[in-house]
Amino acid sequence: MRKIDAFNHIWPKPFFDALIEHIGTMTDITMRSGAVPMMTDLDRRFEVMDMFGEEYQQVLSLASPPLEKLAGPEKALELSRIGSDAMAELVETYPDRFPGFIGTAPMNNPEAVIEESRRAIEDLGAVGMQIFTNIAGDPVDLPQYQPFFDYMAKSGKPVFLHPARGENFPDYLNEKRSEYEIWWTFGWPYETSAAMARMVFSGFFDKFPGLKVVTHHAGGMVPFFEGRVGPGWDQMGKRTTDRDLAQVRKALKRPHLDYFKEFYADTASFGSRKAIEHAMEFFGEDRVLFASDAPFDPEGGPMYIRETIRILESLDVSEEVRAKLFHGNAIQLLGLET
Repeated sequence: MRKIDAFNHIWPKPFFDALIEHIGTMTDITMRSGAVPMMTDLDRRFEVMDMFGEEYQQVLSLASPPLEKLAGPEKALELSRIGSDAMAELVETYPDRFPGFIGTAPMNNPEAVIEESRRAIEDLGAVGMQIFTNIAGDPVDLPQYQPFFDYMAKSGKPVFLHPARGENFPDYLNEKRSEYEIWWTFGWPYETSAAMARMVFSGFFDKFPGLKVVTHHAGGMVPFFEGRVGPGWDQMGKRTTDRDLAQVRKALKRPHLDYFKEFYADTASFGSRKAIEHAMEFFGEDRVLFASDAPFDPEGGPMYIRETIRILESLDVSEEVRAKLFHGNAIQLLGLET
């Protein structure tokens, strides 16, 4: 069965070279990414892919950290262009391995982000655009960023929402940094969920009809916390005394839980069967896409692919549903060739 890995990461050589020239010595999360051979070595990527047969394919996207963390507006735009150009070339050269790529939107350059997204999608053939859950510390629903979402809704291509948070975001007010990598393990699912909530309660799905958003890592915390998200938030405003938050829900055209179910999710859950099952139960079988998050596993690439395939092949679902998860939903959402 064809398997389209819809969210995994790469640093193509032209992008990697430009990145190193810009930042010099790698630190923080860039060091972790640069240390994984599959990220930058195409031969190693092919070796890993070959472990899963000719039916395994990858939709490529750049890895963390966000361009906004690495560079100012002009440099972020330049890195975005280099990354999209390089991935488009890989798709053209190896169409059987890479059926598509996801561009990365330079969101800290509001004057150029729409044109660059248009170029990536309409000229280079990107199947969507990746953004991060915060934009250099800004929430995604600020007015200056909304024209991007308007364009994406009209383009018909999805926004891929990748979490972003560093150790400089402490878990306790009186500390200066997050300890034990809590910023990543628990912080990233929280980041995803918070960004989803900002989109919902800011009325994104009413303002931008047709907007499609794919949430990385099985929808963050939202499927597991459906009770808090649904009936819990039915009481919005009961705990807030200085604002009338009840009006926020009333301004939405539909119940807020309906909007949360409009997101898509991938299966990149680090081998957690329950996370995938929760995502399917919450978002529905038509809104979950096979993805591995390769190559960020203890083996440097194969493990998360292998374990995710194993879970999907062992789910108690029909072969029709399994085919949707492995490739059908990706083909439909991304507009890939059948």
